Amino acid sequence: MPKAARTNVGHKARKGKRGRVTAAVSNRSRAHRGAARSLASEELQIGRTRFEAVMEAAARSGLLRQKSSRIAGRVSPALVAQAKRQTGITADTDLIAFALANVALDEGFAAAFRTSRGKVPADVKLGF
Repeated sequence: MPKAARTNVGHKARKGKRGRVTAAVSNRSRAHRGAARSLASEELQIGRTRFEAVMEAAARSGLLRQKSSRIAGRVSPALVAQAKRQTGITADTDLIAFALANVALDEGFAAAFRTSRGKVPADVKLGF
């Protein structure tokens, strides 16, 4: 079978600049990318909102008053990239401050939730 006849589902074969067969992206693929971009945009907005809320809480708690300490360390570039993608933070300094503020402001909810597991009294009325 000639190469030009082999195409993937959802793609159309066409000749590129150098006469090679390339794949043209279908409208369905473009629509999917558009939906993915929209979802990514929503997630970015949520990340920004969370960043602002955490940093505002840290400021109210007095944790951001003085900036005289320096921190350094080696971390995975993939970890940094994923954290930046999820939060929308672009500066390393802001990312570190956000991460530390999250830890500093943690009120132990997860631990309290774990210790209370299975301890709801039988006589509690749940409303149904």
